[in-house]
Amino acid sequence: MSTDKELLAKGLKFMALALVLMFIGPTLLYIVFGDTESSTYIPLLIIGLFICIAAIAVAFKGIKTIMDSMFKKEN
Repeated sequence: MSTDKELLAKGLKFMALALVLMFIGPTLLYIVFGDTESSTYIPLLIIGLFICIAAIAVAFKGIKTIMDSMFKKEN
C-alpha cells in the first residue's frame, strides 16, 4: 500500500485554495463591518459569508482527498 501522489497533489491544491479563502473571507467581513452605512453593505456581507463557508467546505474536501490518497485501498 502506497500513497497516490496525484491524489495527494490534488488534496494539497484544495488546501492551498482553502488557505487563501480563509484569509480573504474574514478580511472582507472586517472591512464590511467597519463601514455599515455603505450601500454595498448587504451584498458584500453575503459574499464574505459565502467565502468563509466555502473555505470550510474546501478545507474538508482537501483533508478527505489527502486521507484518501494515503489510506484508500486499491481495487
